[in-house]
Amino acid sequence: MFSSVLIANRGEIALRVARTCRELGIRVIMVYSTADRDSPALRLADERVHIGPPAAARSYRYAPAILEAARQTGAEAVHPGYGFLSEDPDFARACESEGLTFIGPPASVLAQLGDKSLAREAAVEAGLPVLPGRVRPLEDGKSARRAAEEAGYPVIIKAVAGGGGRGMTIVRDPDDLLRAYAETRATAFALFGDGRVYLERYLEGARHVEVQVLADGHGTVLALGARDCSVQRRRQKLVEESPAPGLPDGLVEQMCEAAVQGARAAGYVGAGTYEFLVGDDGFYFMEVNSRIQVEHPVTEMVTGVDLVREQLVAASGGRLSVGPDDVRPRGAAIECRINVEDPDRGFLPTPGLIEVFDAPGGPFTRIDTHAAPGLRVPADYDPLLAKVVVWDRDRDAAIARMDRALAELRVTGPGVHTTTGFLREVLAHPLFRAAKHTTGLVDTMVVD
Repeated sequence: MFSSVLIANRGEIALRVARTCRELGIRVIMVYSTADRDSPALRLADERVHIGPPAAARSYRYAPAILEAARQTGAEAVHPGYGFLSEDPDFARACESEGLTFIGPPASVLAQLGDKSLAREAAVEAGLPVLPGRVRPLEDGKSARRAAEEAGYPVIIKAVAGGGGRGMTIVRDPDDLLRAYAETRATAFALFGDGRVYLERYLEGARHVEVQVLADGHGTVLALGARDCSVQRRRQKLVEESPAPGLPDGLVEQMCEAAVQGARAAGYVGAGTYEFLVGDDGFYFMEVNSRIQVEHPVTEMVTGVDLVREQLVAASGGRLSVGPDDVRPRGAAIECRINVEDPDRGFLPTPGLIEVFDAPGGPFTRIDTHAAPGLRVPADYDPLLAKVVVWDRDRDAAIARMDRALAELRVTGPGVHTTTGFLREVLAHPLFRAAKHTTGLVDTMVVD
């Protein structure tokens, strides 16, 4: 196992990784920007290194500063968390050239699966079901029109380098296709520095279900069940749960087999997620997230497996400490993302000073957060403040426990709002209660 790990991230995920490292006796090194100099997460670090100003492009996304921090501190490995540089193959290669272990899949795997067109091509080669459409990037408007006619409307145009639900456009009318194609390319270039896009049929009324995988370098690839992530706003996840409820008998097993098949074919090592769309006629591969996911706690709660620990084990060259017989999901877990946003004003971010932070408690209630009274939430990063995660013997009991936990949560400060109240409305929605919700649920609740 590593003697020291540099955590190249911030907030709740930095704190989450640090906790497992400390349990394993690993020296924890954290980097921080000027905006995070007072973050409570830094208290768990054995060593702290300032890497730059608030702008992520000059701090958390600036690889030279992170690599220099690793040199200064003698770090043995780098854990990228999620977001920022976590799926950047160039950063993974740079770590390798510095003699650092990148805690994630090999750079070659990141390059393939991080490119959504190549990932789709790999899924086809591995025998995974995909929606009709063009596997390779579109060359021009003419090829876009031809691909859309072959796939059948409605279609969705996606950025090859996209992520986090950004860089996508749904097209229902053929007359809108060329405009949407041009706009999506421009958006993709602005967001990701890569204007390539591809196209596939858009599945109306779908569920978003994903499978957590773990793999080591000794040939073991495991699926740890499925999570439902269908409660979304503008393709940003708000509520996740495991196991995925209300699916036909045998479908989850088929999805888990497909995820293992895909990960094995790709040469995957570490923790990752195979994401699928589920419709009335089956499931379809969507993309791979080659990192730890924000929603990983719900899988941990139902399986008892510490996913970060297994990441560290796999990256250090060891064998996973769990096998197929150890993965026996029990009960139900739900996660609600507490964002510093105002639902009454179109989910506008509301950064600011937190004066009161009262976290819920009680049995089987987990709070992953870096928040505390006196924390000034910066405007420079994702608005995620905390994750409330609960477990209970079945889904109905877990929903009741989550509602109770959200009722206890109190976050106040000048101008600070959170999504807590809106999440309680989601939990009370009849479609959610009946596990009949789709990715369009929030659209029926919100008028922007």
